[in-house]
Amino acid sequence: MTRRLPRRAFLGLAGGAGVLVAAGITAPRLLAQGAPGTGELLRSGLPLPEPFRVPLPIPPVLRPQRTADADHYTITQRAATAEILPGVRTPIWGYDGIFPGPTIESRRGRTVVARHRNELPVPTVVHLHGGHTPADSDGYPTDLVLPRSGWSIAHTGHGMADARARISNGERDYVFPLRQRAATLWYHDHRMDFTGPAVYRGLAGFHLVRDDEEDSLGLPSGDRELPLMIADRSFDEDGAFAYPSLDRSLRTTPGVESAYVEGVFGDVILVNGAPWPVHEVAAVKYRLRVLNGSNARRYDLALDPPPPGGGGFVQIGADQGLLDAPREHDHLPIAPAERYDLVVDFGRYPVGTEVTLVNRLGTGSTAKVMRFVVARRAADDSRVPAKLGEIPPLGRDQATTTRDFSFRAGTVHGRAGWVIGGEPFSPDVMSASPRLGDTEIWRFVADIHHPVHLHLVGFRILSRGGRPPGPFDGGIKDTVDLAPGESVEVIARFDGYRGRYVFHCHNAEHEDMAMMANFEVV
Repeated sequence: MTRRLPRRAFLGLAGGAGVLVAAGITAPRLLAQGAPGTGELLRSGLPLPEPFRVPLPIPPVLRPQRTADADHYTITQRAATAEILPGVRTPIWGYDGIFPGPTIESRRGRTVVARHRNELPVPTVVHLHGGHTPADSDGYPTDLVLPRSGWSIAHTGHGMADARARISNGERDYVFPLRQRAATLWYHDHRMDFTGPAVYRGLAGFHLVRDDEEDSLGLPSGDRELPLMIADRSFDEDGAFAYPSLDRSLRTTPGVESAYVEGVFGDVILVNGAPWPVHEVAAVKYRLRVLNGSNARRYDLALDPPPPGGGGFVQIGADQGLLDAPREHDHLPIAPAERYDLVVDFGRYPVGTEVTLVNRLGTGSTAKVMRFVVARRAADDSRVPAKLGEIPPLGRDQATTTRDFSFRAGTVHGRAGWVIGGEPFSPDVMSASPRLGDTEIWRFVADIHHPVHLHLVGFRILSRGGRPPGPFDGGIKDTVDLAPGESVEVIARFDGYRGRYVFHCHNAEHEDMAMMANFEVV
């Protein structure tokens, strides 16, 4: 399952066609660095609304029932309708019936118990993306919560050959100890073979972890802290989400129509479930927690116009929390499931300025994301200090093992699909068994765009294409974007919990069509 190359040979291949030859990779299509990822555009069947007419919604924050030991939440997964496009009713699947789902805000080290009740017509699985979570609550793809209305186990598909699966009837308590740094996490459905359509229909929400280290910095807060879930969608002529599933009931047959096997791109850009929204801001600093919640689309975000003097984005955090020091960027590439924690100083613009968040990888309707209107002056006592978080060093000399994995197109159950190390996902196949507490280097190589996500652990990026990490690779990550023909090395310490976890491509269509593998911390 793993293929080992000497490091010198591996890095010598990086960044070009040699990677593909050495890994035995053939790709259906190679896309350039400046492409929006790997996928095909699905056009909507109804007229698209004018941008910047809908106010930016902010998902509600859930209030817990607090005990001495934990914060308790109850979330119901259910079907509902929402007005996403103005004047149009769209059926959704939502956590508490809304899209995005309600936000959970937690404290570092304070356990969260999230009881999920499944009132949908299909099984579900909840994964806290970025969570350092015990294996039995991590959302393993076959650990199903069956519908409360009843479900025949025969309907669960080939994945239920998994003898280790934990099946719950109607509801399940997920326990998140949250012994981790403050960070922007998110929770979403993770059912084997059907993550893509379930998330597309609305099963996603924010989970923010806070701690004393972050609180002491004086960053923008309150209504000057904005969670922004960016996700593309398409709509059919009746206003429903258009998604090309082979099995529209999402019961037994995974995958999408052959034209979309590389990924599904929508032609409407939603932010917090609203199309190209607008938000009034004061001429002060704002903290933007940006999540790419799209199935397959990559973005390259920029501000138009840029502020006087250039720049515009001050990055203060990555997937797994604060950077050690702020970094300034004039644009930000972001792949599916990646997060950026940013500060934008709208005080650099004159009052009355309309500042558009644009997507430099988009064309037409996908070139715009949302708009900020600098509406008034206000006092601002927030700051971005030169020193942010403490990130423990993790170097090559600490690694006990190096593993190599190729991500490429393949054949899965007789159809086109996606594989890791030449093998489609199976709950029975273990691709790595790191020892608890050990540090390992994992080296990835891709045929086309693949955003690779590891459960349980955060990692540092050691190299990209045989060169040092790039300007957007800082901090602790849990998802890394690989460009066509690119190799990336990451280093992680497998601490916290023993058990079975997965790593996979977070292009949801690739994941559903078997681009996932197991590792077990022993």
